[in-house]
Amino acid sequence: MTEFSVWAPDATRVRLHLPDAADHEMRAAADGWWRVEVPDAGPDYSFLLNDDETPLPDPRSPWQPAGVHGPSRRYDHAAFEWSDSSWTGRQLPGSILYELHIGTFTPEGTFDAAIDRLDHLVSLGVDLVELLPVNAFNGEHNWGYDGVCWFAPHQPYGGPDGLKRFVDAAHARGLGVILDVVYNHFGPSGAYAPRFGPYLAEQSNSWGRSVNLDGPHSDEVRRFILDSVTMWLRDYHVDGLRLDAVHALPDSRAVPILEELAVSVESLSTHLGRPLSLIAESDLNDPRLITPREAGGFGLHAQWNDDAHHALHTLLTGERQGYYGDFGSLETLSDVLTGGFFHAGTWSSFRNRHHGRALDPRVPGHRLVAYLQNHDQIGNRATGDRISASLSPSLLRVGATLLLTAPFTPMLFMGEEWAASTPWQFFTSHPEPELAAAVARGRRREFASHGWAEGDVPDPQDPQTFVRSRLDWAELDKPEHREMLGFYQRLIALRRSLPDLSDPRLNAVSVQHGDQFLLMRRGETLVVANLAGRGQGISLPGVVRRVLLASGEGVTVMRDRIQLPAETAAIVAL
Repeated sequence: MTEFSVWAPDATRVRLHLPDAADHEMRAAADGWWRVEVPDAGPDYSFLLNDDETPLPDPRSPWQPAGVHGPSRRYDHAAFEWSDSSWTGRQLPGSILYELHIGTFTPEGTFDAAIDRLDHLVSLGVDLVELLPVNAFNGEHNWGYDGVCWFAPHQPYGGPDGLKRFVDAAHARGLGVILDVVYNHFGPSGAYAPRFGPYLAEQSNSWGRSVNLDGPHSDEVRRFILDSVTMWLRDYHVDGLRLDAVHALPDSRAVPILEELAVSVESLSTHLGRPLSLIAESDLNDPRLITPREAGGFGLHAQWNDDAHHALHTLLTGERQGYYGDFGSLETLSDVLTGGFFHAGTWSSFRNRHHGRALDPRVPGHRLVAYLQNHDQIGNRATGDRISASLSPSLLRVGATLLLTAPFTPMLFMGEEWAASTPWQFFTSHPEPELAAAVARGRRREFASHGWAEGDVPDPQDPQTFVRSRLDWAELDKPEHREMLGFYQRLIALRRSLPDLSDPRLNAVSVQHGDQFLLMRRGETLVVANLAGRGQGISLPGVVRRVLLASGEGVTVMRDRIQLPAETAAIVAL
């Protein structure tokens, strides 16, 4: 016998629909769950609500082989043969993250094709691979933030077994896997869960109606999220989750959903005997997210730090539009390197109000994930251009040096390590013409409000927008790209070899700056960066014993003074 169940608290009738068989009436329980046991059931199934004859997939479907509008398919997690029984996990502190999108990481755009590139990541020196969302969405290709099935990996990527093969292969190479998950909204097409119950609240966020976390029946909606989280970590063996836009999770309950998640994941981690990480994306600059629960916080392990990105990006590029307006000075970067946040209860001209709260200086910097580039900061530009499209290779190396010697958890975006020339643009493949047109119009209007001409914005539905965004691995055969990759490898190896450079204590970092140069002291290691277009002689706070790494040639040391060519950084031992 096979039991089928579904939560539909407001339904008056629910039937199990099996292909080529009579429908089965389901029995309701007081908790809103409907159940039925069926002998000799096949793998595919769906549900009929009330007297509607339209088959609907299971909101908790583990597999959607025919797409998000098709029937659900049962999946036995125990049937997969794992080879990672000796895997003990990878903790976030001290690690380097690498963000990638399965659909554009390789020409094939599958989990299995990505496995073939894992050795490249090992040679680069990263520790954790962060996958953009892989749960099922409508269409073939998408960033992943339009997902509607929160328990089912996208079939064109390789489905459930494909994701497991990827995680298993990563673990075999010593790489952990972080999975980006979206619980703040459902995608615009194929979201059938709200037909079954009150999964949505009345209020909306930037992407549609918010999830019901604190209204009537919200206990079961929260359980839906908690079960999805533990499934990825337990059944798919992933090592952590990046929680998308947690500021878009309105929750007035005394124990917030984020704290519930932290408690649940800590319990699972204890049972599994390996570290499991929860990383928040938030634009609130609220230290409570990463403050331990025993100190009154939510107990998440880290959060993305856009302030670090903005401070580096504006200094390197000179851009000041939109939310970059308050950034761009060496003082700003200094504040970030020593305090974590720049907006720490300070005035935000972009928001036209004060923003953020200061971090306790005892908070370790590894709880802040920092980056020069990520999917948002590239893909949410009109043409999806990387900073390598506008910066010189020498300035790119200076930026990489500052990122990878800062007291944060650094993250790279796929291809950054070789200064990939391919853009990463916003792409969709909505089959519905009306939805496709609406997305394209909205995208053009959004960029027009930021000063970009509408004609410069690629059509998200044009297949070439997706094709242009694929990495070109052949670039690694070109000397300029090989040289950049070599520099990243040496820089990461140096970070790994020196305790000073992985020290997460923000209050142990000291920064000095002058005319387009910056000195960051990390114990007995000093990072010196010349951002000017001319060479500079810079006095140092001690005698240099040796140069550990330089981003370019021509660096000269004279006891307590260093001569740096234009757009050059050096790491020296004092």
